[in-house]
Amino acid sequence: MENSDFRHDAWGRLLRTADFVGTLTYGTTEAAERAGSRVRAIHRALSATDPDTGERFPVDDPELLLWIHCAQIDSFLHVLRRSGVRLTAAQADRYVDENPCQRPPRRTRPGRVPADTAQLSAYFERIRPELAAGPDARAVDDFLRGPPVHPLLVPGRNLLWPRIAGPAYGSLPGWAHQLYGRPAPAPRSVTRRLRLTGLVLRSIPAGLRWKLPPGHILKAMRRMGPGSRPSPYTLRTSAAILDRPGRA
Repeated sequence: MENSDFRHDAWGRLLRTADFVGTLTYGTTEAAERAGSRVRAIHRALSATDPDTGERFPVDDPELLLWIHCAQIDSFLHVLRRSGVRLTAAQADRYVDENPCQRPPRRTRPGRVPADTAQLSAYFERIRPELAAGPDARAVDDFLRGPPVHPLLVPGRNLLWPRIAGPAYGSLPGWAHQLYGRPAPAPRSVTRRLRLTGLVLRSIPAGLRWKLPPGHILKAMRRMGPGSRPSPYTLRTSAAILDRPGRA
């Protein structure tokens, strides 16, 4: 809240974040390291004020970085599986272990970064008593539920955005809803909406879906050779990327 311009450049921030995650996912190890170095350099120069104690703290605090890492990885896995993509337990564990963000932040004790889904679950059990939804969290919550758009687009946003944000918020664990003081939606209803969304996305013809993919995906396809393309229908492409030398 103190350092980000997301309230004035919400869509730019979203696209930059998506590009960063895409680079980590599809880029070479070198590209992922460069992207990570840029982000770490920015974070090292920033600090913020604890709203409860008034004390200044560094933005790159190891515990904060660990929270971001675990929340991101857990969210990706949870939504992917719940939207109908089948992953074996071994594949999920491998994803957690090989994620390019897994390297422990500076000053983080060895072994703190989860290496499989069991350790990921154990992390959330440990951290839950320390979590709270303060005024800043609620302000971001309100902002994301009604992101800024041109005045002429407000009716469209009000019609379409809840259909996108609804399943996203609904997929949060029950304890997260409790932190915000709201009832958790029925799990089956959320799962149906996520699976329907996944089905719709997977039904888009491949020629349209990947007509103009981001640059890092094009580079990954070139590295893998002719005939390769991202595909949500199977895990063959993901497995090929994982098995290639230089996997980020």
